[in-house]
Amino acid sequence: MTRKKRPFYGKKKRAAVALLVMLLALTTLWGCKSEQTAANGTQTESQEDSRMDTEAETQKKGEMSTQTETQNPDETPSQKETQNSGATPSQKETQNSEGTPPQKETQKPDNPPPQKQEEVTKQPTDSRKLQVIGTSLCDANGKPVQLRGISTHGLSWFPQYVNQDLIKEFHDNWNMNVLRLALYTAEYNGYCTGGNREELKALVKKGVQYATDNGMYVIIDWHVLNDDGNGMHANPNIYKNDAIEFFREMSSLYKDNPYVIYEICNEPNGGTTWGDIKSYANAVIPVIKANNPDAVIIVGTPTWSQEVDKAAADPITGYSNIMYALHFYAATHTQWLRDRMTAAVKAGLPVFVSEFGICDASGNGGINYDEASAWVKTMDSYGISYVMWNLSNKSETSSIIRSDVSKTSGFSKNELSDAGKWLYELLKK
Repeated sequence: MTRKKRPFYGKKKRAAVALLVMLLALTTLWGCKSEQTAANGTQTESQEDSRMDTEAETQKKGEMSTQTETQNPDETPSQKETQNSGATPSQKETQNSEGTPPQKETQKPDNPPPQKQEEVTKQPTDSRKLQVIGTSLCDANGKPVQLRGISTHGLSWFPQYVNQDLIKEFHDNWNMNVLRLALYTAEYNGYCTGGNREELKALVKKGVQYATDNGMYVIIDWHVLNDDGNGMHANPNIYKNDAIEFFREMSSLYKDNPYVIYEICNEPNGGTTWGDIKSYANAVIPVIKANNPDAVIIVGTPTWSQEVDKAAADPITGYSNIMYALHFYAATHTQWLRDRMTAAVKAGLPVFVSEFGICDASGNGGINYDEASAWVKTMDSYGISYVMWNLSNKSETSSIIRSDVSKTSGFSKNELSDAGKWLYELLKK
C-alpha cells in the first residue's frame, strides 16, 4: 500500500506557525526588558532627586551657618544670638528671626517621647541642688559642674547693677551661670558699720530673685575685708553675731531654693589664723544647716583667701557640702599660688575660686593676659568654679564696664573695659 504524501502547503503552514511563536516570544522578552529598564530608570531618578534634596538642604544649612558666623563683630553682646558650648550649664530655646528660611515641620507621633529637660531650669527644683563629692562641686545626680560668672562690687557702692535686665543679659548672652552678691561688712556704709540693713538685704533679695528667675546660681557673700576699720585686720569674729543673725535669716528665707550658695567670710587677713576662721565657721555653719542641711557653704581662708594649704591640713569636719575659697589676681599671684591650689585639691580639699582678677591684687594696674590664661587652664583642668571681680564702672582695671559708661544693661562690646572684654570672650568659648 502506498502512503499518501502530504500536500506541500502543510509544511509552509507549520513553518509560519513556528515563526509566529518565535516572534511572540521575542516580543514578550523585549517587553520585560523594557519594563525593567524603565523601573531602573525611575529608581535612578528617585535617588538623584533625593541626593539633590540633601545637597539643597545642606547648602541651606551652610548659608544659615555662614549668616550666623559673619554677624557684625561690633554688635551689642545683648543683641547677638548665642550658642551654648558644652561647658555651659544651660541650654537656650532658639527662635527663628525674620529672613531665616522656615524649617521643615516633622509630624509628631501620637505618643511623643518626653522632652529633654533644659540644663538649667527657670524655676528652682530639686534636680538643681548642688552637692560636694570629694573635691568636686556636683549636681543632684553626682555629675561635676563648673560655675563661672561675675561678682558685684559692694552692693552699697553700686546698687544700680542689681537689675533684672542685666542679670538676664549675663545669663543669655554671656553664658554665665553664677552671680556673686558682695555684701561688705565694714567699708562705705557696710552692713555692720552704719549701712541701712533693710535696704542692703532688699538688694540681696532682688539679686537672688533675678538670678533664680534666669536659672543662675547665686552666692550671698559676707564680704569681710577691713573689719577693724584701718585696713590692717579682718577677722570674721569681729562681727560674728551679726553674721549669725544675717545667715539665719537668709538661710530660712532660701531653705527651699537650691540656687543659693553661702560664702561666710570673704577674705580674712591681717594675721587672722586658720584657727580663728574655723572657730567662726563652726559658729555660723550650724545656723545655716539648721534651715538647710544640704546648703553649699564656702569658707574663706587666711591671707585674703590664699592659704588653702592651711585648710587642707585641718579641714572643717562634721558637715557636708563645705568648700574653701581661694582668691587670686593674675598680675600678682602666679605659679606659686597655682601650685598651692592644686596641691590642696590633690590632698582632698574642695576649692572654689569665688573671686579673681586679671590685674594686680589692688584691683588696678596692668593686665597679665598670660598668667590669666594659665589660671583658667588650671582651673578648667580641675573643674574648679570661678567668679571674676567686679561688676561696676569704677575707674579701676578690675571693673568690667568702662568708667565713662553710665548705662546699667544692654552693653555693647566697646562699652566694656579690657577686663570686661576678656571675661566676655572667655565665657563665650
